[in-house]
Amino acid sequence: MIRRIAAIVFALTLHQTALRAQDVVLTVNVPSADVHKGPSTVTPVIGHAPRGAVLPVSRNLGSWVKVSWPDAPDGIGYVHVTMGRLDSASAADRRSARMAPRTTSVPAPAPTAPKSPARPSPVEFVATTSQSSVKPISHVLGVGAIVGSMSTFGASARAWHGHHLGMQVAFTRDAMTSDVAAGRVTSVQVEPDIVYALFDRVSDYVWIRPYVGSGVSFRHQAFDNAGESATDSGVGFRAFGGTELTFAGLTQFGLSVEVGYRHFATPFPGFEAPPLSVSIAGHWYIK
Repeated sequence: MIRRIAAIVFALTLHQTALRAQDVVLTVNVPSADVHKGPSTVTPVIGHAPRGAVLPVSRNLGSWVKVSWPDAPDGIGYVHVTMGRLDSASAADRRSARMAPRTTSVPAPAPTAPKSPARPSPVEFVATTSQSSVKPISHVLGVGAIVGSMSTFGASARAWHGHHLGMQVAFTRDAMTSDVAAGRVTSVQVEPDIVYALFDRVSDYVWIRPYVGSGVSFRHQAFDNAGESATDSGVGFRAFGGTELTFAGLTQFGLSVEVGYRHFATPFPGFEAPPLSVSIAGHWYIK
């Protein structure tokens, strides 16, 4: 086992060394590529790279590349990979040489009579490149699923307006039994909430967005015990805090870990739900 782990580490080391040795560059093939402060569209734009610019890549993050940008305070910037084409530096040099304007040489006319017509001027051949219309994604509207304590599971949707304010709606179902009473209680909750993002911390590999929020919880409960059944509906209060994580290699997906507090009346004695809960949600941002 130790030999296998050592072999994997050695292979990964060789792979990283090979990647660095290739001197990868990004050649911009859109009219103007935004250069961001971090690998996310929520970070400020610190510059623009024109079509044809060749940017040295120091790290490939999947959907983003870390490039040299002298105008930035730290000398680096981030560009979405859809803004250009990744190549080794040598391949980019060869492509630039092929795309450079070429001039056909025309021999000088031999001395003749003064009335001979003038030769046509040299012809220039200029290569063109295709234009990409793909835009970097941003987190505006996401849909997904949620799982939590007390065998909770369901669907969730989240929408952000700007960098801080958001809304989310969860539709969940859970079930519980009791040590002091017979039977089983199942619950269905619909919970619309207001969310506020505290800040955004973006690194090379992960975007961290901690948030807090609160809202109301509409709950419908059903009690069942050997044919005896009863139902109850009520409204409660919910407050929570959590963190949404987005990884550079999969920027459309947000993974959230959340701790919440709920306050409800207890319609069925012996089936008091714990006020604190922990949940994990995943949202795929479609916009």
